[in-house]
Amino acid sequence: MSEFAPDAGFRKNRKLKDALLRHKAFSKEGFSERLFGLLFSGLVYPQIWEDPDLDMQAMELKPNHRIVTIGSGGCNMLAYLSKAPASIDVVDLNPHHIALNRLKLAAFKHLPDHADLVRFLAMPNEKSNSRAYDRHLAARLDEATRSYWNGRKFGRRRVTVFDRNIYETGLLGRFIGAAHLLARLHGVKLREMTKTRSIREQRQFFDEQIAPLFEKPVVRWITGRKSSLFGLGIPPQQYDELASLAADHSIAPVLKHRLEKLACHFPMRDNYFAWQAFGRRYGTQEEGPLPTYLRPEHYEVIRANVDRVNVHHASFTELLAREPAASRDRYILLDAQDWMTDGQLNDVWREITRTARDGARVIFRTAAEKSVIEGRVSPSICDQWDYFEEKSRELTALDRSAIYGGFHIYGKKA
Repeated sequence: MSEFAPDAGFRKNRKLKDALLRHKAFSKEGFSERLFGLLFSGLVYPQIWEDPDLDMQAMELKPNHRIVTIGSGGCNMLAYLSKAPASIDVVDLNPHHIALNRLKLAAFKHLPDHADLVRFLAMPNEKSNSRAYDRHLAARLDEATRSYWNGRKFGRRRVTVFDRNIYETGLLGRFIGAAHLLARLHGVKLREMTKTRSIREQRQFFDEQIAPLFEKPVVRWITGRKSSLFGLGIPPQQYDELASLAADHSIAPVLKHRLEKLACHFPMRDNYFAWQAFGRRYGTQEEGPLPTYLRPEHYEVIRANVDRVNVHHASFTELLAREPAASRDRYILLDAQDWMTDGQLNDVWREITRTARDGARVIFRTAAEKSVIEGRVSPSICDQWDYFEEKSRELTALDRSAIYGGFHIYGKKA
C-alpha cells in the first residue's frame, strides 16, 4: 500500500504534473493545462462515471484473475470484487481519490452491516455518518487516510461531508450543481426528470425542456471554452478530441448528444448515473437502483474480499514497472489515455504487454469514438493484441453513463 501526502496540491504533486503538462507555462496551452491541474488537484469524482457492469461483461472476470485499475471514485474496483478475483491493484495520481478508495474499503470491512454501509456511502443528510466513522472506521485506517478525513476544510472535518451529500461535492459534483442552477435560471428544473415513469416521458422531458437549453447564448458561450468544462473532468486534450467530432468544432452538439443518451436511452429505474445527474442522489428502493457495489446481493462477497485490494498513489506505468513479467490478467485504464502523449502511451502499453499473461484483456474509454492507441502505439506492441471491435461497439451503445464516445476491448494473443 503506497503512502500519499493527503494535502498535496498541484504544485507539489509531481506525478500529476508529469502526466498533464506538455506546454510552457506562459503559453495559452500551458496556462490551460495548469488551470486544469489546479482544479484536478482536489476531489474530482466522488462517484466513478464508467459503467462497471459493462466492464465485468467485457473482462469476463474469473477467480484467478489479477487486476490493475485506476481508482477514481472507487465504485468500480469494489464492483469487481463481487467476482472474487485473486487481487486488485488500484492506482491513482490524485491523493483525494486515494483517501476515498481506502475509506470505502474500510467501510465495507468495518461498518456493522449492509444497512450501515448504504447509509454511510449512499444516503444524503444522514447526520450520524461522521459518528459512525469515529466509532467504526477512524482507528482502523492507515495514518495518512485518517489524517485526510480528520483534516479540516472551511472549519469542518472532511468526513462530515458524509453527513450531507458527498455526491454534491468534488469538481464534478459542483459542476453538476452549476448546471442545475443554469437550467433553473432558464426555467427548467432538471430534477423533474426523476419523476418520469417511462422512456417515452423521459424523451418528452428531454426534447421539450433540456434540448432547447443548448441553443441559449450563455450555454453556447460556456461550451465553447475549454476551461468552463474542466468541471466535468475534461482536460484540454479531451476537449480537443470532443470538438473534433463536430463540423464547426463546437462541443455543444456533442454534449447534447451524450446527455440525450443519458436521459433517453435507459429507464430511470435502471440507471443510477442518470439519478446522480438529474436528481443529485441515488433513487430509493422503489425509484431506482443503487450502484452495483452497494446492492445487497453483492455485499457479503465484497466484504469477504476487501483485503485482496491494494491502493497505490502511483501511475499505471509506475506500478507495472515494479511488477514481474506475465503477472496480471485484466487492465482498466478508464479514459486516462486521452491525456497521454505518444511517448506516455507507448510506455504504459510496453509495461502492460510485458506484465500481461496470455489471454489478458485491456479495457478503456475514449472521449471520441475511435481507439486512441491505433496509429500511435508501436506496431511491435499492437501486434501482440487483438482488438475486439464488434464487442467494443456493442458495449459502447449499452454504457449507461453515456459520457464517452467509445468503449474499447483488447485481448493478449497467446
